Amino acid sequence: MMNPIENEKTIRDDLRNVAIIAHVDHGKTTLLDGLLKQTHTIDTRNAPQERVMDSDAQERERGITILAKNTGIAYRDCFINIVDTPGHADLGGQVERILNMVDGALLLVDAFDGPMPQTRFVLSRALDMGLSIIVLINKIDRSGTRPGAVLDAVYDLFIDLGADEAQLDFPVLYTSAKEGYALADPEDEPGDLTLLLDTILDHVPPPVGDSAAPFQFLVSAVQYDAYIGRLLIGRVSRGNLSLGQQVVHIAHDGKVVQKKVSHLHGFKGLDRAVRQSAAAGDIVAIGGIPDATVGETLAHPDYPEALPGITVSQPTVTMNFRVNDSPFAGQEGRYVTSRRLRARLQRELLGDVALEVSDTDSPDEFRISGRGLLHLSILIENMRREGYELAVSGPNVIFHEENGQRREPMEDLILDLPEESMGAVMEALGTRKADMADMTPLGSGRTRLQFTIPTRTLMGFRSEFLTLTRGEGIVTHAFSHYGPYRGAMKTRGRGVLISINQGEAVAYAIWQLQERGTFIIPPHTRVYEGMIVGFNNRDKDLVINVQRKKQLTNVRASGSDDAVRIVPHLALSLEQCLEVIEADELVEVTPQSVRLRKRILTASARSVWEKRNKAS
Repeated sequence: MMNPIENEKTIRDDLRNVAIIAHVDHGKTTLLDGLLKQTHTIDTRNAPQERVMDSDAQERERGITILAKNTGIAYRDCFINIVDTPGHADLGGQVERILNMVDGALLLVDAFDGPMPQTRFVLSRALDMGLSIIVLINKIDRSGTRPGAVLDAVYDLFIDLGADEAQLDFPVLYTSAKEGYALADPEDEPGDLTLLLDTILDHVPPPVGDSAAPFQFLVSAVQYDAYIGRLLIGRVSRGNLSLGQQVVHIAHDGKVVQKKVSHLHGFKGLDRAVRQSAAAGDIVAIGGIPDATVGETLAHPDYPEALPGITVSQPTVTMNFRVNDSPFAGQEGRYVTSRRLRARLQRELLGDVALEVSDTDSPDEFRISGRGLLHLSILIENMRREGYELAVSGPNVIFHEENGQRREPMEDLILDLPEESMGAVMEALGTRKADMADMTPLGSGRTRLQFTIPTRTLMGFRSEFLTLTRGEGIVTHAFSHYGPYRGAMKTRGRGVLISINQGEAVAYAIWQLQERGTFIIPPHTRVYEGMIVGFNNRDKDLVINVQRKKQLTNVRASGSDDAVRIVPHLALSLEQCLEVIEADELVEVTPQSVRLRKRILTASARSVWEKRNKAS
C-alpha cells in the first residue's frame, strides 16, 4: 500500500505564484498598479490614482512599501498570485519570509540607477531559493536612461552572486511602470503590459504539489483583522484544506494543538475573497488558529509533520525602549505602563521574525533588536500613532566575536551627487572610517561613489550629506557583512543646549541665545529641566534658560524693542532624533510630541554621574 505522503506530484497549470522584488523606489508598487488596472482586477474609478497597494498610512507618507502584501489577478486561463515586497534593506526580513511562497520573481532595476544595494540582497535570496527570475529594466520612458549599461551591470551582479547557467538565462523586458507598458526592446513602440503577463506564464513554473497527500502549510506572514482576529498567510505545501476542517498547529517548541479552520480566504485585487477550499500551491489566509505565528506549521491531524522553519538574517541594531519618566509623562499618551509596553512588543513579535525583544535589569525597560534604524523607527512611529508613550535610547550596533576578534556590521553605501560636492563628502566619510570601492561618472555633472562603511558611523550621515550636497544628493545603503572593528569614533561632535527649568520657551530668550547654537524648538514650546532644546556650537553641553523674559522698564529704545528676529528652528524627524542622540540621552515619544532629553534630568545629578564615570 502506497504511503499517502508519497503520492505522485501534480502540476497546477492554472496557477502562478510570483513576487515583485527591487531596491526602494524602483517602481514595484507602481507596476502592480498597472497590472491590477489593465487586467480589470480593480475598479479604476474607485481606486486611488497611484500605489493602490500602499494602504498603510506610513507607506503613503514615506512613499515606500513597508509591509509585504498579497494580491492576485486572473489572466487568460490562469490565476497569478503576486506578492509586493518592501524595497528598503532594513525591512528585508519580510522579503526573506515571503519568497518561500513563490516560484518566481520579477526583479525591477531602474534604467538609470542600475543595481543598488537592496537589489543585491533580494536577488541573492531569490537565487538561493532557486526562483525563476524575470528582469525588468524599469522607467525606460525617462530621459537619460542607459538600459544597455544597466543590463550589463545586472549580468555582472548575477555572476558575482554565483548564478548558474540556467539562472543566467533570464528573460529581459523593458518597462515603464508609470505609463503601464512592457517591451522586448527599448526601441519598440509602447503598448501595454500584456507581454509581461505572457512572460510570467511562460517563464515562472507552475506550483508542483500533491493534492492527495495529507494537508501541510507553513505560516509566512501574519495579519490582523478587526472581526476575524489573526490571519495566517502562507502557501499550501501539499494536500487540500476545507473551511471548517480540523488541523493541528505545530509550534516552534514542538507542541501540537488541534484547531478548527474558521475562516479561509484567497487574495484578488485589493480584497480578500472567501474560499471554501484550497489545494497544494494556493496562497491563502487562514483564521481560527490564534496562537500560530511566522515559521510554524499547520498539518493534517493524522500526519503532524513540521515543515522547515523560516531563516532570516540576524539583527544588526539594538535599542532600549523604556517607560517614559519625564515631567510630562502620561499627559499625551493612552498607554504608558510597562505592562502595556511589554504586551505591544510581544504582539509585534508574532508577525515580525526579524525583530527580537529581551528583558533588561529594569522591569520598565526592554531591549529591542532589528535589521536597521528604519526597521525600529517604523515600529516606534506605529506605537505612538496607536497611543503609546515611551522613551527610547539611541541605536547601537550588535558586535560579534570571531576568533577572539571584535567584528561589527558593515554596509554598502552608494552616493549619487554633483561633482562639486565630491571633495566635501569624501572628507566627511573619511572621518567616518569609510573605504571607497568605486567611482563612476554618470554624466550631466554627477558622479556615483561606492563605499564600505561601518553601520555605527553611517548613522546620522544622511542629514550631513544632504547639507553638503545642498539637497541634490541621493544616498542608499544596505547591510553587507561583518568586518573588523574600526575603533571608537564620536559622530556628532557638538554639545547640546539643555533647559534649566520647566515652563514655556520665550521668543526673547531664544533670540538672546541663538548665537550659542541651533535651536530645535520654536517659541512657546513647553519645556522641562533636562530637556534638550538645541545643539551647541561647541563640543560641550550648555545649560540655558529659555524662559527669561525682557525686563519691563520705562526706558524704550526706538525701533529695537520689537526687533526680535529669530532664526527658524531645526525641525527633526523621529529618525533624525534617533541618529543624533548620545549614550546619555533619550528620545521621548508620545502621540503628540517627539522630544530630546537627558537620561538624568537635573544638572547636579548629571555632574555627579559624570564625575563618577571619569573616576572609574
